[in-house]
Amino acid sequence: MAIRNIVKIGEPVLREKCREVTSFDDRLSVLIDDMKETMFAANGVGIAAPQVGILKRVCIVCTDGETVYELVNPVITKQSGTQCGPEGCLSIPGRQENVVRPKKIVVEAYDRHGNGYVYKVEGFEAVAFCHEIDHLDGILYIDKAEKNER
Repeated sequence: MAIRNIVKIGEPVLREKCREVTSFDDRLSVLIDDMKETMFAANGVGIAAPQVGILKRVCIVCTDGETVYELVNPVITKQSGTQCGPEGCLSIPGRQENVVRPKKIVVEAYDRHGNGYVYKVEGFEAVAFCHEIDHLDGILYIDKAEKNER
């Protein structure tokens, strides 16, 4: 495992749409392990592959310091309610803004081995999942920040 450099705002890779993962191989496992180590080293609660310069649909979420969600090719299939709160990003250090997100979501994704899962999350976990999945489409939280915050 290795700590990778975190790409900062202004780098074009953060604005590109990621490609779906088609090979569930050792290279994917290394990427996921490196992303986890990088996220924990930066005291983050999530990280997406473009934040380490890789345009693949992979992200990691860990909001409680214990349960690590490895999300490969994630898709939000259901959402309900709304919540608004401050968000930050490892790629935009030192800044937070309020963002409206769904209160509850259902996400379908694969793990590093290609096993399919359905995750039902709410509250802060839902925020983190949405934030990281947005990265995979080149969307940053500042794009969704409340207009009066900009």
